[in-house]
Amino acid sequence: MPRKAVLVGADLIRAGIALMLPMVDQAWQIYVLVFVLQSASATFTPAFQSLIPVILPDERQYTRGLSLSRLAYDLESLVSPALAAALLTVLSFHDLFLGTVAGFLFSAALVVTTRLPRAAAVKQDGTLWHRTTLGTRIFAKTRELRALMALNLAVAAATALVLVNTVVYARDMFGGSNADVAIALACFGAGSMLVALTAPRILDRVPDRVLMRAGAVLLSFGLAGAFALLAVPGTWPVLLGLWVVLGAGTSMINTPSARLLRRAATDGTRSYIFTAQFSLSHACFIITYPVAGWIGAAAGQPVAAAVLAIMATISTVAAFRFWPAASRTSLVPETVKG
Repeated sequence: MPRKAVLVGADLIRAGIALMLPMVDQAWQIYVLVFVLQSASATFTPAFQSLIPVILPDERQYTRGLSLSRLAYDLESLVSPALAAALLTVLSFHDLFLGTVAGFLFSAALVVTTRLPRAAAVKQDGTLWHRTTLGTRIFAKTRELRALMALNLAVAAATALVLVNTVVYARDMFGGSNADVAIALACFGAGSMLVALTAPRILDRVPDRVLMRAGAVLLSFGLAGAFALLAVPGTWPVLLGLWVVLGAGTSMINTPSARLLRRAATDGTRSYIFTAQFSLSHACFIITYPVAGWIGAAAGQPVAAAVLAIMATISTVAAFRFWPAASRTSLVPETVKG
């Protein structure tokens, strides 16, 4: 389908779902609407990400585009909660959803009014199963992308600990407030933003492999530090410092990861590879979010942190084994045709 139609259609679906959310009066309705909302996002995001290398074919420009994209994502995650809290002082809770609807409509308007490069004609005559699994099979055949699959799990382990359990640490373990929860999440975002800002200059000097493997090591140590903090227990400033470390580690992996996808892709496989990365990385969250939440509730927060630290360490070791030396790509490009 045409790129604009996909992006605009996903935005319009998300706007419609956001418009329905104020009318919810049953818990099951929330699950259904969020499922549809996230399905639209799962269409928009890889389509958007696979478009960036077409617009910015030069690798240096592409790296800076990735940096700005990551920076915008982190900035949004920091600003949105504060902006929502400020708006709630003058708006009702239901009116706040209208701002979300306006955001999706504005996104759709930007896509409509932007000139996009014409897509190269690609013959897609493989079977449905072949096309559906093509991106994952390319991942399995390429050592850099196999390493990325392992690194995705390390990122998911750190992200799950922060997003699922920060509210528990701040409010229950350290006796803080909602403001302390926001401060801790801001520290996580600040660490990520710092790396996003400096990544282009770093990647001009070192290979992706070095930065990404260093990020995985940082995540392993950061999660081990979180376990130690919870087991002792430690102090609130130490937790904030660890959250900065975890934010930096996730960005050291996430920011350059699209460069690997770009190198492994052809015009015919680009959308499949970016979609596979989105699916595989989110599959890792299906593992780590329950670990952070259920194990934390059943066996205690130190145990959950320990399990996530072990998962990140195993993932780091696997990434080192899959990607032992610097190289551009080991992929022999596969076409869409079966």
